[in-house]
Amino acid sequence: MYDSLTVAVAGAGFIGPVHVEGLRRLGIRVIGLLGKDLEESTAACKQLNLDHPYATFEDLLADEEIDAVHLAVPNVLHYSMVKKALAAGKHVMCEKPLAMTSEESAELVELARKSNLKTAVNYNLRFYPINLNVRDRLAKDDGRIFSVTGSYQQDWLLYDTDYNWRVLADQGGALRAVSDIGTHWLDLIHFVTGLEAEAILADLTTVHPQRKRPIGEVSSFTNDSDKEQATETIDITTDDCASILFKFKGGAKGQLFVSQVAAGHKNQLKYDIATQSAAYEWNSERPNELNIGRRGDLNQVLMKDPGLMTGTAAPFVNYPGGHNEGFPDTFKQCFRSFYNAILGDTSAGEALYANFEDGHRELVLCDAILESHEQQAWVRIKD
Repeated sequence: MYDSLTVAVAGAGFIGPVHVEGLRRLGIRVIGLLGKDLEESTAACKQLNLDHPYATFEDLLADEEIDAVHLAVPNVLHYSMVKKALAAGKHVMCEKPLAMTSEESAELVELARKSNLKTAVNYNLRFYPINLNVRDRLAKDDGRIFSVTGSYQQDWLLYDTDYNWRVLADQGGALRAVSDIGTHWLDLIHFVTGLEAEAILADLTTVHPQRKRPIGEVSSFTNDSDKEQATETIDITTDDCASILFKFKGGAKGQLFVSQVAAGHKNQLKYDIATQSAAYEWNSERPNELNIGRRGDLNQVLMKDPGLMTGTAAPFVNYPGGHNEGFPDTFKQCFRSFYNAILGDTSAGEALYANFEDGHRELVLCDAILESHEQQAWVRIKD
């Protein structure tokens, strides 16, 4: 089905190879990859067994075989690279956030609309089968949603010696924990519930106002604590953790805690959605289980099983019950939805992936979160 498509990936760090793997599992041809320079591109292509290392993004876009481009590069590059890719007539799958500011993302939404190309932001957590199932359950639930509470916690920036380009405002944006992982929660909750935030109250904390930056190359999600390396002290303005309250249109309330300095939490997103008839609780570190709470009946634990899932989730469950599907599978399934749309085959009746309008929504919410923190007051979301 996908053998007519050819794709290239920009980004040789942690997430770029994840994109390559997900695409290949679908049978999509990945022709090559772009790193920060030709040397990195060549090394990454050799490791991943790809044919074409690109020296520049312009070289990649000039390759007429390429139908779509995946952008897995630092945030500060998203805006300019998306614009160039659209101008070159390529479909675009961009890592989040879509841009550095909501002004930039608004421009990209308009450019995408005019281009008639398919464009997406990789909010891959939508595609855990349990989340698709919860979305269907809430759509059929007659009871209104009372509240949504949850968190997204990691510990990879716990120490002041932990460093990555994401901690720098000029590389990742004014927000960091909220933008980097909190937006995954925001997108997921909007996707599964349909709720729209109308007001936000936020409090941000920079636990380490200074960090020790290694002098030399630094990779994401690696443990180099046993290596002696020269460092320099740098000032940090981005958030390590955040507490956020929401008022949703229709009366529902929300609460989110985000942290990248929570010891022992490697990559844990949680939500608890309370409705009139049931409560749905999910934890990304146990992604194949859904806790369903009842008032007048037995509580349940639903295990991911294609025999128990119909509707939206069914096409995105590829393994039998008891055979867990996890983080890499969400990329494959997100890309499945995206390339189905490119090929004109949306058998589920809709494109389930996050589009540029969804990506813009998250940046508008980030604007309100930052403004609320600065004012220490409730802020209404701008339409």
